[in-house]
Amino acid sequence: MTRKASRPAVPTLEKVAYFNRELSWLAFNRRVLELAQNSRVPLLERLRFLAIVSSNLDEFFEIRVAGLAQQVDSGVVEVGMDGLGPKELLRRIHYIAGALVADQYQCWKEQLQPALHENGISFKDEDELAKSEQNWTENYYHEHVYPVLTPMAIDPSHPFPQLTNKALYILLSLDNPNPERKEKMMAIVPVPRVLPRLVRVDAASADKNTYVFLSGIIRKFAHGMFPGYKLNGAWPFRITRNSDLYIDEEEAENLIVKIEEELHRLRRGAATRLEIRGDVDDAVLAQLLKAINLPEEYVFRVNGPVNLMRFFDVIDDVGKGCPHLLFTPAPPRMPPEFAEPGKFFSEIAKHDVLLHHPYESFNPVVNFILEAGRDPQVFAIKQTLYRTSGDSPVVDALIQASRNGKQVTALVELKARFDEANNIHWARQLEEEGVHVVYGLVGLKTHCKCCLIVRREKGSLRRYAHLGTGNYNPKTARVYTDFSMFTTDPRLTKEVADVFNALTGFALKPKFEQLLVAPFNLHSQLQEKILREASNALAGKPAKIVAKINSVVDQETMDNLYRASQAGVKIHLVVRGICGLVPGLRGLSENIRVTSIVGRFLEHSRIYYFENAGGPQPELFLGSADWMPRNFYRRIEVVYPVYDVRLRKRLLDDVLPAYLRDNAFATELHSNGAYLPVVRDEKEPLFSVQEYFLEQAAGWAAEDAKEAAKALKKPALRPEPAPLRKRK
Repeated sequence: MTRKASRPAVPTLEKVAYFNRELSWLAFNRRVLELAQNSRVPLLERLRFLAIVSSNLDEFFEIRVAGLAQQVDSGVVEVGMDGLGPKELLRRIHYIAGALVADQYQCWKEQLQPALHENGISFKDEDELAKSEQNWTENYYHEHVYPVLTPMAIDPSHPFPQLTNKALYILLSLDNPNPERKEKMMAIVPVPRVLPRLVRVDAASADKNTYVFLSGIIRKFAHGMFPGYKLNGAWPFRITRNSDLYIDEEEAENLIVKIEEELHRLRRGAATRLEIRGDVDDAVLAQLLKAINLPEEYVFRVNGPVNLMRFFDVIDDVGKGCPHLLFTPAPPRMPPEFAEPGKFFSEIAKHDVLLHHPYESFNPVVNFILEAGRDPQVFAIKQTLYRTSGDSPVVDALIQASRNGKQVTALVELKARFDEANNIHWARQLEEEGVHVVYGLVGLKTHCKCCLIVRREKGSLRRYAHLGTGNYNPKTARVYTDFSMFTTDPRLTKEVADVFNALTGFALKPKFEQLLVAPFNLHSQLQEKILREASNALAGKPAKIVAKINSVVDQETMDNLYRASQAGVKIHLVVRGICGLVPGLRGLSENIRVTSIVGRFLEHSRIYYFENAGGPQPELFLGSADWMPRNFYRRIEVVYPVYDVRLRKRLLDDVLPAYLRDNAFATELHSNGAYLPVVRDEKEPLFSVQEYFLEQAAGWAAEDAKEAAKALKKPALRPEPAPLRKRK
């Protein structure tokens, strides 16, 4: 499959153009905000998307902006492939992010908050409460809040405190009533993490769903914390700090201990953003900025509650009484191959099985490991873990397998960003239960999604593999679109075993003929396939590339896509997030179309298609890798071919065409960087790919139920009558 070919005679690039990675990411977050603004989306789901915008911005400032700020502080002036240096890029980021945040709060104030109120769901500021609500709130403050508050004065005897990353605080300005000391004083009140940020008001006059922000309650009664002083103002604020891990793995004797030390340090990382109530006094703000060593351009004054992520805490709870304000529940379909326990191995042995999450259940993936742990014929289980849920059934299944005497190996990625602490916990728990835990290769993150089971059958050993595009996390599998493939194809399972051997042992240059594995052959093979399509197009043969990925920013890949476009290859990329490639430029990329789908589910699956004219059939791959330098060079990734005829037909005739048809939530990237709704004919009906797959799964589930009902109605075969016994 990975035939060596001479370099095709493809066009030489005379001009190139790229979008900046960080600005493209902000454009993606803008598309998420547009879902919060979209009246076709259920109201509480719009509130959820508004909170997702805040969550995304947190990570952006903790990692990406923090890195740029470090470059500026270090005097780096080198420009990127888009021509922007770190200083100019930071300026643009703050301008664009500022506009995004302003629109986010405008959406909250002018659209969502009034619409929620009309539906009996009220989020009130402390000065909007009715008299009975104020009385209830005052009692709540004195009984539940005040006893756990620790006000901190700032003066020569009380140095400025260390403020934790993303924690909520109240900044207070005070006047000393002593006429001889007229200086203004500053104090800070940490908002305890143990208290809910949104408080349901239980006053008799309050609606069933009336909430007030905890920070508002504290502001209202803050004057009582400093008896004798005059309170000039109180403003909630929150600091975001640099949260990137800096670890020299070659120098770290114990990686777990080193990461734990680094996680502790992150609470005190350099500040990269300040979010604060918009009416804050300028002089007090200047004092705060001086204390945390943050330039004023890093300040975001917000017209509303600080940290809209707090809406996550109440959306599902409120939705129980207002189901019409949420997406219609869509139970995932259980494929008939796996509906009956105890038949996993026999079903997979017949043919490869493909699951499309969340439309189809993730339970078979967990049950695959559970059944292997109970099966007396299974000898070994090998598993990669990048991210998993807090109460992971996958980890539990591995522990049970180890207790049952299986040889269990788990590749736990300790450096999975923001999941480091969770993964350290799982690693230690697995080791305590006898699982052989390894952490992959130095300098590389293990991002591939693989499970390998070795089973004895008919006197020999047979390998069963699960290969995925998403994490082994049942919770995210309900909201991320991903693929799972089960196979016993020896061409694939043999190389999956080689991947595990490379991760647990020593392998400088492992060879793979079927799998595309980063950092070994994925990048080079991808370039070869793109250039082969270009060569075929120049020779007058059919040529096409279709890819559904999360991000594309690798320069060599983009340059070769430009060359393929110039050669006449038709290219359609469905890129959910970051895209550095500029489509639609005459003479460079007029044959490239880029669309993005942001909807109810997070599009996370990766599919690559190459026409491969002259080959036995088009090439079709699924896998864990986006088209980014980190995926090609700094991670272990596995991209796997789909050979099974039934699976190929499903992907080529149904799945890929459906993604290319979306005109409901899909937007198209234009050469000026704007994402605009996909143009459709007036007579053309709206088509949402996610709604299509939901309806398809529901239809299949109904057919499964009918077939099961028919099977129950069939008369049982009557046993042959026993011969009559002769009487003695």
